[in-house]
Amino acid sequence: MNIPLIDLRAQYLSVDAEIQNAVRTVLHSGAYVSGPEIRSFEQEMAQFTQSQYAISTANGTDSLILALEACGVGAGDEVITSPYTFFATAEAIARVGAVPVFADIDRRTYNLSPEHVERKVTSRTKAIIPVHIFGQPAEMDAFLDIARRRHLYIIEDACQALGATYKGRPVGSIGHIGCVSFFPTKNLGGYGDGGIVLTNDEDMARKVRLLASHGSTRKYYHDAVGYNSRLDELQAAILRVKLGKLNEWNKLRREKAEYYSGQLLAPGIALPHSINDIVHVYHIYMIEFKEREALSSYLNEAGIATGHYYPCPLHLQKAFVDLGYKSGDLPAAEAASERAIALPMFPELTMEQQQYIVSRINKFIESQ
Repeated sequence: MNIPLIDLRAQYLSVDAEIQNAVRTVLHSGAYVSGPEIRSFEQEMAQFTQSQYAISTANGTDSLILALEACGVGAGDEVITSPYTFFATAEAIARVGAVPVFADIDRRTYNLSPEHVERKVTSRTKAIIPVHIFGQPAEMDAFLDIARRRHLYIIEDACQALGATYKGRPVGSIGHIGCVSFFPTKNLGGYGDGGIVLTNDEDMARKVRLLASHGSTRKYYHDAVGYNSRLDELQAAILRVKLGKLNEWNKLRREKAEYYSGQLLAPGIALPHSINDIVHVYHIYMIEFKEREALSSYLNEAGIATGHYYPCPLHLQKAFVDLGYKSGDLPAAEAASERAIALPMFPELTMEQQQYIVSRINKFIESQ
C-alpha cells in the first residue's frame, strides 16, 4: 500500500465535472483578470469568514505583506510572531523593512504562546502575527488583550486554518486583519497560487485593494507604489466550486483525526492537543515521537508518507542569522522541530488506509 501525505488528485476527481464546467465558463467569457468570478468569490469569502471585506491576492505571502503595509508596519518597527511556521510569515515582516521578533510556542498546541509574546513587547513593537498552525486557532482572546493594552495590531496568519473557528468566530476575521493562502495543499487549495486578505476595517480594505493593484484605483493613475498581486479568474472560479465543499471536507478531516487519536495508543507518542471552544480543521495531523527519524523511515518503507514540519525553526534560519538568535533560545519550538511527524491527512483518506497506518505505527512502537 502506498499512501501519500496528501492526495490532491483524489480531491480533484471528486469535483472533476464541476471544475471543468467552471473553467470552461471562464475561458468562453474572455474575461481572465479582475472579472465577475473574482467579485463573486470575494463576496462569498467575506460571507464564509463573517468579514466585511475580502480582497483576493496572488498568494498567501503577498496577503501577509499587504496586511502589514495596511497596518503601517515598516522600517524600524518590530513584529512578534512564531518561530514554528512556514518561512513566509517572517519573510513578509522582513520584506516590508520591519524586524521579526520570535516568541516561543505553546508546547502542546504548537501555536504562539501569549505569555512569551508579552515578554517580547517593546516600544518598537507595532504588531503581533499569531499563526493558526496546522488548522488550530491560536488563543485570540489573550492576543487581543495584549494588543488593546499595548496599542498593537493583530494580523492573523490563517493560511493553514480556513474554516476553523475560535469561540464561534471564523479565524481571519477576529484580529484587525487576516491572511489566507490558497496554495494547492491547503484545505481550500487552488490549482496554482492564490491568497486573500480579510478585514472588518474599511480603511484597511481600501489600502490593501489599492496596493494590490499597482497603487491604482483608476487605470493609468497611481496614488501609491504598490504591487501586482491579483488572483486570476480561472483560480477564482475553481475556488468557488471548492469553497462550497469546504465545510464537508473539514468535517471529514476532523473524523480522520478522531480516528487517529482514538487508535494511536502506543506509549511514547504525543497526540494533537486542542484548546477549548475551538473548531480545529486539521490541515495537518501532527504527532510527536522522540525517535522521529526511525519511525519516519519505518513508515516510509511501509509505503506511508510522512512530513517533518518544520525541521529548522525560523529563528535559526540562515536568512535571519543577523537577528542574533542561537540554539536553545526558544526551546519549545526547537523541540517540536526535532520530534514532530505529520501523518497522511486529507478528506479522501480511506478507513483501510488509516487502519494500515495505525497498525504500522503501533507495531513499530511495540517492537521498541
